[in-house]
Amino acid sequence: MPSERAASTTTADAVKRRRRGAELEHALLTAAWEELVAVGFAKLTMESVADRARSGVAVLYRRWADKNDLVLAAVRHYGDTHPVAVPDTGNLRDDVLALLTTVNAERTEFATLIGATFAGLHHNTGLTPEEARLIMLGDRPHRSDEVYRRAHDRGEIDLARIPTDLLELPFQLIRHDILMTLRPISPERIRSIVDDLFWPLITRLNGSARCETGPDDLRGPDRG
Repeated sequence: MPSERAASTTTADAVKRRRRGAELEHALLTAAWEELVAVGFAKLTMESVADRARSGVAVLYRRWADKNDLVLAAVRHYGDTHPVAVPDTGNLRDDVLALLTTVNAERTEFATLIGATFAGLHHNTGLTPEEARLIMLGDRPHRSDEVYRRAHDRGEIDLARIPTDLLELPFQLIRHDILMTLRPISPERIRSIVDDLFWPLITRLNGSARCETGPDDLRGPDRG
């Protein structure tokens, strides 16, 4: 009978032969993400990713020039395959509050890991965090785009009257807080970002009747 080691090698070889195209790329990028989580950017190597993926390092180099390109692709792939659900509560205030809450719960570990990765990428490539972020995101729409579009369609806001900086404000603030503390922020802080900072500015700039009702009226009697 073949030894357990020989059987394992045979299985690994079979995996290498079977995987092709998109399936292989998915396996490689998943392995790269898992390696990034496990050891961090500094210790990640093309060889360690290839070992985790049960593939050859030459397979990686045929697709990505070095570990910098591989990590950027792996982060983008993780975001594409693990999207954050976009809420639809029926009004803008609660949609933004729900989306921030979900991002806080599901993306804190992601954000802190990426924050640490930026330093290595900058050292190796000269990319700024913003440049790296744009590469990772590509042309993927922001999660908030759908929230704001629906609010516009409902007549709650007029997107032509609201600066992009204001629309991005709640998400920039939560990103800042997570990166500064390296942990999820409190529900009270999320509510303050929405009700004390974002909503008054939206109300003033938008000037619609629905915005002027304020967050308490929009929550409804059973929203808390």
